[in-house]
Amino acid sequence: MRLPWSFIFLFFTACCSEGSDVFELGDSDFDQGTAGHETMLVEFFAPWCGHCQRLAPEYETAATKLKGKVPLAKVDCTVNSETCERFGVNGYPTLKIFRNGEEAESYDGPRTADGIVSYMKKQAGPSSVALLSGADLDSFVDNYEASVVGFFSGDDSAQLAEFLNISSALRDSYRFAHSTDLGTGLKHGVDGECVLLFRPPHLNSKFEDSMVKYTESVLIPSFRTFIRDNVFGLCPHLTTDNRVHLKGSDLLTAYYNVDYIRNVKGTNYWRNRIMKVATQFQDRGLSFAVADRQEFQDELEEEFGLGLSEGGEIPIVTIRTRAGHKYSMQEEFTRDGKSLERFLEDYFANKLKRYVKSEPVPVSNDGPVKVVVADTFEEIVNDPEKDVLVEFYAPWCGHCKNLEPKYKELGEKLSGDPNIIIGKMDATANDVPPNYDVQGFPTIYFVPSGQKDQPRRYEGGRDISDFISYLKKEATNPLILNDSRDEL
Repeated sequence: MRLPWSFIFLFFTACCSEGSDVFELGDSDFDQGTAGHETMLVEFFAPWCGHCQRLAPEYETAATKLKGKVPLAKVDCTVNSETCERFGVNGYPTLKIFRNGEEAESYDGPRTADGIVSYMKKQAGPSSVALLSGADLDSFVDNYEASVVGFFSGDDSAQLAEFLNISSALRDSYRFAHSTDLGTGLKHGVDGECVLLFRPPHLNSKFEDSMVKYTESVLIPSFRTFIRDNVFGLCPHLTTDNRVHLKGSDLLTAYYNVDYIRNVKGTNYWRNRIMKVATQFQDRGLSFAVADRQEFQDELEEEFGLGLSEGGEIPIVTIRTRAGHKYSMQEEFTRDGKSLERFLEDYFANKLKRYVKSEPVPVSNDGPVKVVVADTFEEIVNDPEKDVLVEFYAPWCGHCKNLEPKYKELGEKLSGDPNIIIGKMDATANDVPPNYDVQGFPTIYFVPSGQKDQPRRYEGGRDISDFISYLKKEATNPLILNDSRDEL
């Protein structure tokens, strides 16, 4: 008997990937391997890539959890360059979603196993689930995530067509379902075409409605705004996977032992106390969330200097603004919520001192290159009378180490110029001001006197002559160099 190609391929893949649930594809079998699946996630990687190595165990775990639902595959670009070039891979790892063998979109979701699983489950099957009964509706909304459900008069509804378009565009962020039988939603007050947004049952609280109704046309942009503004509710559970959707707002977060799997009651005990206070301040431009302290411990230590011993079972509270300003509540969280009220009142009255991570101020700072720490940034870099060239570096950065002797020599050449400062700041040990974009090292800015709110990124060469040429053009006053002592 002649076996079909699909069977041969699956058998071959299983043999080649023994012990792994991630399919291995290459130039010779990529098209056949992806064509046989409605939805597939493919990682394009290089074995030497550190980011790929860190992703590997998460990707493998996700593949196991998604087995039988959404297949995960990988392509080694060091030996399959043709395929990687065909799909425009120019960095590692690159993840793409394929549908029936065709590239559909880039994967922009989390890089953790649970995040990949959650994201790809939304990619599998239809973007909106068809509900045929009230029981189907109850089953769909009984989920760990929020649910957006549309009710329409029939299959030919223009509203339904647009709803399906929107669900396809937003499927990676939200869960969608629809029904063409208005009676399906009768117990929820559905008496005409509308959309209901159901919040997760485990987050139901007396302080907000568990369901929100949208009765306007889904054909207008306000529908997407409705979803965005209501899907998380008054006080969502912040995780490392969903945090991307909560960016862009000033956010108060209460960190404690949040566990909605084993301790729902205990978790909501504190959340309800936070929500009670949040209702008094919810219209003042501040969002609220709860988060598990263990999940964010590294970040709490790095950004707020808060260790595991801080707070114990009691929530510790921080505020992070869109502008990058940070605050932490110093008073212990009280069960009546009064301490949180006082903290928020002081925040809105601008009475709180910002938290700034800073190295100690140097006892002596007389070298040719001034050491800048967060606590002295205002004094040194924002000195209104001085031009400042400041380097943001990392101690482990090889490029920074190569620059160091040249940068020091530059400082020595300009050490006799009273109008200019050559400075450096360890950006891993100090908070960088929000108006400085430091994504890599070294990053150098020129900050002219009288224009401290307009730092200019230095994009020139790294030789001393390059710096001198730049400063001759940009400095407020003529340079005074030590080797000539002449004004240039």
